[in-house]
Amino acid sequence: MSPNSAHFGNYDVIGRGYSGQRQADPRIGSLITDALGDAASVVDVGAGPGSYEPDDRFVVAVEPSAVMIAQRPAAAASVVQGVAEALPFADGAFDAAMAVLTVHHWADRQAGYAELRRVARRCVVLTFEPALHRDFWLVRDYLPDMPLPDMTVAETADALGASEVVPVPLPADCTDAVLPAHWSRPEAYLDPAVQAANSGMAAMDVGPGMRRLADDLASGEWHRRYGKLLRQASYDAGFRLVLGGG
Repeated sequence: MSPNSAHFGNYDVIGRGYSGQRQADPRIGSLITDALGDAASVVDVGAGPGSYEPDDRFVVAVEPSAVMIAQRPAAAASVVQGVAEALPFADGAFDAAMAVLTVHHWADRQAGYAELRRVARRCVVLTFEPALHRDFWLVRDYLPDMPLPDMTVAETADALGASEVVPVPLPADCTDAVLPAHWSRPEAYLDPAVQAANSGMAAMDVGPGMRRLADDLASGEWHRRYGKLLRQASYDAGFRLVLGGG
């Protein structure tokens, strides 16, 4: 595959305040920790503030954005400024490589996947299916022009030689403000801080769509269409945990 034709958010620009919205959700974190298994050493690629890094094993983070690195807690794992496509580590340096909601930002995903496999025997990648994001009510009804990556979960699974692909539904009270996290809390999308913490929203003018959403909330139209979501405990927005290697 040739390098990607688009990037989805420059985190040196949109990353300020990111850690305040993107708090690790313990249920998602538990799935990631379980997938890491008995790995004693882990590299977290595209680590951001390190929300899902385990604290019970040796971790090294890799992150390209200085703004994101600055938001890492003092007690977080050591971090190297770098990119997924050129990891500065020897072959097999780690028991596991993790990458959480980052592959859609890589300039060359295939090169990044190859690097994960090169430096670690096990790969744990949380990614998403853009087609299901496209069908999410926020995108479909209010932000239909949102840029979404030209990738699939199958691409990631194939590149990693995946042994398993695990669905990751979003709970109704998800604490990690990924794009569909507020699927049953629509008023949250009117908050500029929520908008800024999502690369898809930050990459476009959301004003017209958010005005339509505000009108539909005020008139009851949103609840007429989607009120049934309020009775659900979780929602499948297409997030998948792809497990590759031993």
